[in-house]
Amino acid sequence: MTDQKVGVLIINLGTPDSPGIPDVRRYLREFLMDGRVIDIPFISRWLLVNLIIAPFRAPKSSSIYRELWTENGSPLLFYGRNNEKKLQEILGDKYIVKLGMRYQKPSIKNALYQLYQYPLSSLIILPLFPQYASATTGSVHQKVMEIISKWNNIPEIRFINTYFNHPLFIKAFTEKAKQLLADRQYDYMLFSYHGLPERQIYKGSFDNYCQLGDCCNYYHAKNLNCYRAQCFETSRILARALDIPDEKYEVVFQSRLGKDPWIQPYAEDVIRSLPKLGKKKVAVIIPSFVADCLETIIEVGEEFKEIFLDAGGEEWLFIESLNDSETWLECLYSLVKKPDLTQ
Repeated sequence: MTDQKVGVLIINLGTPDSPGIPDVRRYLREFLMDGRVIDIPFISRWLLVNLIIAPFRAPKSSSIYRELWTENGSPLLFYGRNNEKKLQEILGDKYIVKLGMRYQKPSIKNALYQLYQYPLSSLIILPLFPQYASATTGSVHQKVMEIISKWNNIPEIRFINTYFNHPLFIKAFTEKAKQLLADRQYDYMLFSYHGLPERQIYKGSFDNYCQLGDCCNYYHAKNLNCYRAQCFETSRILARALDIPDEKYEVVFQSRLGKDPWIQPYAEDVIRSLPKLGKKKVAVIIPSFVADCLETIIEVGEEFKEIFLDAGGEEWLFIESLNDSETWLECLYSLVKKPDLTQ
């Protein structure tokens, strides 16, 4: 009898197939038509995405993706493939590891189809998003359930929601920061996270607790699934690990889209203000991304650096993401094998 396998599906957001305008436009349409990403009525979303955003934004985004592209293609896909390969190696032949992307290729559907070819005893869904948000982890789980619901044989399934406070996740980012900052002086640290519309935080609020203010200063049962609260908690834990006092760091949110209010403080506004406050040498770490991509390399590493220097800053220290570091792979292994470490 064939031994049963444990399927492991690791999932990241996605990337265009190429930096060409048609591929970028196709990616934007699939991504932004997700009702959990732009959570407005379907007709309004369709008109906004297909008649305004995709046609006009694709050429500009295409030029940015050309800056990002390497000889190995998209960094997000390159590191995803490395994670897939290395995690398979350390888990061994009792496990089958596949990589899927929420948007574009390799698709979640195709990755699950490959896993379905094995006699699965169980299936572990591991989104590569440390903090939970409806637009990321929630969207992944919904897509997976839609596909698996059509299977005849449905194995036991474990969904991993968060690991923003996992000891090895913290250790991996701490190591990255210490590697860069070991022989450098800095005045201030920024913890930057991808933003979300404020309405998405309110929608997920338990007992109307979330007010997008000081309510995130503590992490507890009432804001357990609040993305903003999880970001603040990640920052507090990382700051302690890096021995950074409260007055020397700040949490900011990047990547705003549209005119609706997004969660604050806004990264651009804070960055412009820092040199005037005497903070001329700033280090920045982005713990909402586990692999470098457009939002880290281009937005934070280049665009935010330009804003900072134009405002009078002197040094912008960009800390790269986890990518395929050894400790990050240990964290992935732990999430699969020892789920009890995720609080």
